[in-house]
Amino acid sequence: MATEIPRPAFYALSSGGWRDYVTLLHPPYTAWHLSYVVIGAALAPAFAVSTLAPVLVAFFLALGVGAHALDELNGRPLRTGIPAPILALLAAGSIGIAAAIGIYGAVTRDPWIGAFVAAGVFIVCAYNLELAGGRFHSDLWFGLAWGGFPLLTAYFATAGEITAEAVAATAFAVALSLAQRMLSTQVRDVRRRVVSLSGELRRRDGSAEPITPATLIERPEGALRAMAAASCALAVALVMMRLA
Repeated sequence: MATEIPRPAFYALSSGGWRDYVTLLHPPYTAWHLSYVVIGAALAPAFAVSTLAPVLVAFFLALGVGAHALDELNGRPLRTGIPAPILALLAAGSIGIAAAIGIYGAVTRDPWIGAFVAAGVFIVCAYNLELAGGRFHSDLWFGLAWGGFPLLTAYFATAGEITAEAVAATAFAVALSLAQRMLSTQVRDVRRRVVSLSGELRRRDGSAEPITPATLIERPEGALRAMAAASCALAVALVMMRLA
């Protein structure tokens, strides 16, 4: 049965103009991964919005803008019409500003922040450009780069140390990001690469259901939306608790 999937992601807007730039941000996923930054900072002993803010801005630039611009530059998975030079400029500019924010933190707060900056620049380039034959584009690297690293960085930038609690929270972020990756891999494959589907699901009670794009997309995508909302809600709750 031939299928036609018009959108490469459930959050993708119709192609053209400013809508391409909104789609490029992967809004629900960017919010999800920024929630790890907030969670990491909120778990630190001495929480301060003034410390969280620059870390949050840096990760928005590096992951929300830079990483996604590199990803779109490397294969056009979102099928946007943004010119390649603009994508390259967005990637270089946003990652550069994010690194500058981190370097300023290393100079004014703790030199060890510089190590996180170097690791972050390497991760965002190696993962999204699939360097070394894609060795850094695996499920594990996704969990570490998009889940564990933002949380641990925000915790360290706030607390100035890495504790057992920080490691446990990092494991939470890695595991949840791995679950995201496992669900989204099938969804992306169906939306972006599958050109036809055939067959049906036959149940023991004799009922049958045709296999359609919705069969393979709706529930995993519903789970992804719920998980993104849950992670963001947890981040907001932790900040409210710390500010109370």
